[in-house]
Formats: sequence, structure tokens, C-alpha cells
Amino acid sequence: MKPQDLPDIARALFVIAILCALTVGSLYVMRPFIPGLIWATMIVVATWPAMLAIQRRCGKRRGIATLIMLLILLVVIVLPLYEAISTLAEHGGEIMGLIRSLPSYTLPPPPMWIHDLPMVGARIAGEWQTLSDAGPGGLLARLEPYVSIAAHWLIGHAASVGVFVLHMIVTIIITGILYMQGENAAAFVVRFAQRVGPRYGEEAVRLAGAAIRAVALGIVVTAVLQSALGGIGLAIAGVPGAGVLTALMLMLCLAQIGPGLPLFGGAIWLFVHDAHVAAILLAVWSVMVVMLDNFVRPVLIRRGVNLSMLLILSGVLGGMFAFGIVGLFIGPVILAVSSTLLKAWIDTPAAPAADA
Repeated sequence: MKPQDLPDIARALFVIAILCALTVGSLYVMRPFIPGLIWATMIVVATWPAMLAIQRRCGKRRGIATLIMLLILLVVIVLPLYEAISTLAEHGGEIMGLIRSLPSYTLPPPPMWIHDLPMVGARIAGEWQTLSDAGPGGLLARLEPYVSIAAHWLIGHAASVGVFVLHMIVTIIITGILYMQGENAAAFVVRFAQRVGPRYGEEAVRLAGAAIRAVALGIVVTAVLQSALGGIGLAIAGVPGAGVLTALMLMLCLAQIGPGLPLFGGAIWLFVHDAHVAAILLAVWSVMVVMLDNFVRPVLIRRGVNLSMLLILSGVLGGMFAFGIVGLFIGPVILAVSSTLLKAWIDTPAAPAADA
């Protein structure tokens, strides 16, 4: 090999260093807008089919369709989330006061009808009786490690209502831009993916979009449906603070914990205050609402992407713990794309070894 044919290592290193510096500098400049950009991308990808449907009905006028979609997002996503966060922030002192009052609260013995519940009645009654026998402070001793951490986390995040509003404004603006330039943005991402991975780049991008839609359909829609039905039940039963509990249920459902704690807590409150009929009806309604996700969520997720439910739920929970609420979408996308690329690599036949 001639000297002029040797690779210029120093030049390659300088090019890599310059590219890294440009990338880091660009991310640093865009840092205030990255959360809004991520949220806007997730929203646009999840709702793009609806956007196209509205555009067809508007005579293919993109501006009017974009305006309609932004108004729908304000009503369906931004306002409910703002109400939930502001409600928790407004009643944060009451929630912490309730937690501090647990040392002086004694849980009454379980009612007889709890024993008669099929399959789970005996276990629920046994746990209830254990807490009742513990006397004052016994309930706090069992729940304090979980309730205090959850309450501080919720109130700490809910207190930043102003930051939330600012992020939502940025998100709505970026969402409108992406709606107007959706095809160009998608084509750029696909071309970039094809340059990185010529064989599987485009498939990975399409799979990422399908995973985002699956999570939006299965996780978010189910959470909103469960919290809405649970809030209706609490309001009809006459449980005080139904709005706060509904906001709490929405947060718990998005976190994949479920609406059971506020609902069954409301039923227990009704029973303690001698509203036995309302307590029984709310308990039955609570069981139906809690079991709803077992039927609705798999159907909705399957409509979005043909992936394992275990993979999707692992991505949802792991992503939320790693990245916060936005991790609900990022986690499943990462796992879905990684598993698909790994499967494609495994299924690709290896090239025959060259003969020595």
C-alpha cells in the first residue's frame, strides 16, 4: 500500500470531534425546547391518522385541519391535564394533612359483606382486620412507606403549574408546525434512518410510529376512561373531594398503578359514615372500573401494533421510571425498535465463511 493510500487518521478524528461539538452545541441551544418537541412529536405521530381524516373533510386545506386538531388537543389533552395538576396543587395541603392525621385514625372492623365476596373476600377481610386490630397508628405503619412517597412525588410535580403551562404552550406551537410540515418531517426522518441502516431503517421508523400510536390508544385512552368512570361513581355516591380523587386516579392510571386506591378508599369512607348501600354500590362499580383495563387496553394496543403485551407494558413502566411521564411513549418505542431489529438480525442468514 502506497503512503498516499493510507487513511488520514488525524483528519478523521478532527471531523468526528467537530461533528460531536456541533451535535452537543445544537442540543444545548435546543435544550429549553426539547421537552416540548418530544411531546409534540408523540402527539402528532399518535394523532396523524385523525389529522388526515379531518383534512379530507376540509377539502384538503391543511391550515383549517391543523386549527381544528389544535382545538381538539386543547379540549381533550391540555385542559384535563391542567385541571388535574392544578387541582392536586390546590389541595396539596389537604392531602398532606390527611396523611398526617393517619396516626390518630383507627380503622373499624370489616363489614360482614366483605367476607361474602367470591374468591377475594376472605383475604380482604383478613387484611382489613389486621389493620383494625393494630389500633391508632397501625394504618400509618402499614401505609406510610408508600403513601408519603407517593404524596410528596405527586404534590412536588403538581406544584409546578406555571412550568406545565409554559411547556404546553411550546408543545402546542411545535405541534401546529409539525402538523403543517408532517410529510416533510417524516420524509427527513425516513431518509436519515435509511442512511444509518439501509436495510431496516425505514422499517424501524414505521415501527416506532406504530408503537407510539399503540401506547396512545391503549395506555392514555384507557387511563382517561377509567378515571372518568371512577370520578362519575365517586360524585354520584357523594364522596367528598371527588374532583381531587379523579385527578389522582388519572395520575395513577397513567403510572399503571390503577384507580383502585381512590375508589375503594371512597367506598370505605362511605361505609364508615353509615352509607352502606352507597358503599356497596360504589365497591361494585369500583371493581368494574378496575377490571376495565384488562379488556380495553389489550384491544386498543393490538390495533396499533402487533407486539407482545409484556414488551409494551415493560416499556411503559420502565420508560416512566427512567424519563418521567414522557417515558410512557419513549420506553415502548425503544423496546419495540430494539426487539424488532434484534429479531431481524437473528433471522438473517449468516454469510458463509470464506475458505482458508
